[in-house]
Amino acid sequence: MSIGLGIFLLVVGAVLVWALDLTVTGVNLQLIGYILLAAGALVVILGLVLMTRRRSSVSTTRTIADPANGDQVTRRESSIDDI
Repeated sequence: MSIGLGIFLLVVGAVLVWALDLTVTGVNLQLIGYILLAAGALVVILGLVLMTRRRSSVSTTRTIADPANGDQVTRRESSIDDI
């Protein structure tokens, strides 16, 4: 979702900077367009970083001796880093 939002911000910013020839008193549309372009690029980069981070996984295996009867007990835990 963040990558889609970043692309949307990039497109809206590009339209404001290069496609519109509109003058609004008190508002600089080109500056707003450049700000949206920068924000869109930042959101896309952060989205890609978070997407690659979510794919990591952790697996832990423990073997201990049961004190009651001396049997070996193996416990396996798996988790996926879901932020």
